[in-house]
Amino acid sequence: MRIGVRLFLGFFLITGLAAFFVMRVFVNEVKPGVRQAMESTLVDTANVLAVMAADDLAEGHIADGQFARDLQAAAEREVDAHIWQIPKKRVDYRVSITDAQGVVVFDSRGGEVGRDNSRWNDVYRTLRGQYGARSSPESPGDEVHTVMHVAAPIHAPGVTPARLIGVLTLSQPNRTFEPFIAASQQSILRRGGWLIGLSALIGLAMTWWLSRGIGRLNRYAQAVSAGLPVAPPKPRRDEIGDLGQALETMRRKLEGKDYVEQYVQSLTHEMKSPLAGIRGAAELLQEPLPEAERQRFARNILEQQQRLTETIDKLLALAEVEQHGWLQSREPVALQDLFSQATGAVRTRLDAADVRLEVQLADGLAVHGDGFLLRQALSNLLDNAIAFSPRGGRIVLSAVAQGDQVEISVRDDGPGVPDYALERVFERFYSLAAPATGQRGTGLGLPFVREVARLHGGSVTLVNAEGGALAVVVLPVA
Repeated sequence: MRIGVRLFLGFFLITGLAAFFVMRVFVNEVKPGVRQAMESTLVDTANVLAVMAADDLAEGHIADGQFARDLQAAAEREVDAHIWQIPKKRVDYRVSITDAQGVVVFDSRGGEVGRDNSRWNDVYRTLRGQYGARSSPESPGDEVHTVMHVAAPIHAPGVTPARLIGVLTLSQPNRTFEPFIAASQQSILRRGGWLIGLSALIGLAMTWWLSRGIGRLNRYAQAVSAGLPVAPPKPRRDEIGDLGQALETMRRKLEGKDYVEQYVQSLTHEMKSPLAGIRGAAELLQEPLPEAERQRFARNILEQQQRLTETIDKLLALAEVEQHGWLQSREPVALQDLFSQATGAVRTRLDAADVRLEVQLADGLAVHGDGFLLRQALSNLLDNAIAFSPRGGRIVLSAVAQGDQVEISVRDDGPGVPDYALERVFERFYSLAAPATGQRGTGLGLPFVREVARLHGGSVTLVNAEGGALAVVVLPVA
């Protein structure tokens, strides 16, 4: 399982469990919380009604007095209220009054008059000066719907100390406030769902952010381990960014060491032949020689020195581009200017070799990259074409747009590339003898062109075409 999936599942599991238990506590606390609030309201109302009923109970008119008439009028009122969008149509209170012995003397519903309630908890505790309340089924055997009963003492009016003459019990079915409990629970669950959803989105975003950084670092490490040139990870102000920079530093040190060792070996190998020629010529010049022989050996020393200098210069240029994992600068480069600068650099060699250069270029073409490196690469291709073109030959430099790419072609009239050499022409120090002079080049020009093309996200190929060789460089269009 990928680390991003693990991170997301872990975050979601922790958040989900926390939200589940928190919501469960809230939901489970809603019902007792509402009932406690309702009981507190019933206590206040019961005590108010107990004071209002005291006169009629003391005078013996509790069943037909003003108190009873007021309660009847309240019960007949039509209530048109919407509480939290839950409609309420009537008064749900039920009032019963017992005498000092616990016998019911008044019932607003008329069903319990004469019944002995002295053993019920609300009446029993109130008659003994305690707080009395109970919850009982609405009907015998009904364990689902219950009624809350709260009692308040009725004292004889105007008597000091207070004398208990009865108990008023105020009751209300629990089902009357169950819609409010259900609405509160649904609201908690709905908001809890939003909480879990938002937490999941945050977790997904955080997981994506972390996985993106780790994924880039992983791809970078894989590319480095495979020996592929790759740009370092983008800077980040966190541990992932520090790790990326540490990996890049380590890569540079390791590659630098290998690179130096490889180039020292290559340079040593390539320098042996010119140095041997210089040494042999120098030893012979120490002996008495005819003037013509002396001049020939002196020219040989100069030629070998020039070859060494050219090899070192091109090797340094190639080393510079090979060490670049990415382009240091990118900008639109007009091919018109690029071709003009490259042809100007080789104009002297064209004239000396008696080779004609034709340029075929549409207006407005441009590529995106480093103009200096592109000019050097194009000059190397033109140098190769001049070296292998016969006197009076022709070189065609052209560029055409192909979708989002530009193909730059250099075609010559030379003998082409032998089949056995086609697979090796881009190897360092591999070169073929020029037909006109029989001399070999440094073998570093085409590897330089290949590295420049790679840095620009393009490619280069060299094939045999009709009447010569064709080099094609593909670059992204600007």
